[in-house]
Amino acid sequence: MGSEEEYKSRIRTMGWARLRAFHDRLVQGRVQNWEPGKAFEYLILRAFELEGAVVTWPYSITLSLSEPGGEMEQIDGAVFMDGLACIVEAKDTSKAIGTEPLAKMRNQLLRRPSSSVGLIFSRGGFSSAATTLIKFVAPQTILLWTGKEVAHALKHRAFRTGLQRKYRRSVEQGLGLHDFLEKSA
Repeated sequence: MGSEEEYKSRIRTMGWARLRAFHDRLVQGRVQNWEPGKAFEYLILRAFELEGAVVTWPYSITLSLSEPGGEMEQIDGAVFMDGLACIVEAKDTSKAIGTEPLAKMRNQLLRRPSSSVGLIFSRGGFSSAATTLIKFVAPQTILLWTGKEVAHALKHRAFRTGLQRKYRRSVEQGLGLHDFLEKSA
């Protein structure tokens, strides 16, 4: 395994070709020396960084300095790009995720400026309960990314474009689940 700094150093040596190969190994379950879930978190952040985003790597927030170890929340990362400020949640599982990450993200966004956007990445996609719940989390903006979208964005260097399309459709239609691979109406 490694520390957060080691993970950051390792992933930052990767350009697009190595990042895509790393993703392929991740999907096949052949990534070694990474804690479960960490490789996917860092891969997402590195891809945004390669497209010019300012990235904050995974971090924890504590309740107060007087309570050592009083972790309030763990953030998988933050992305600042094109006037958007986003916090990231990455779920590295082949199974569709349920509503818990959406509820967690909603609560995290409630403690931040109202213009903050939540990005939830799930290799296995989202359950029908999650895709229903995303319709009711307003006024928070939470944008869902499937594994298929991540693979496409890696192949085409399109995380920025994907974020712009998802955000625009969220503004226009008021929903957070839009496959940016679909043609806009």
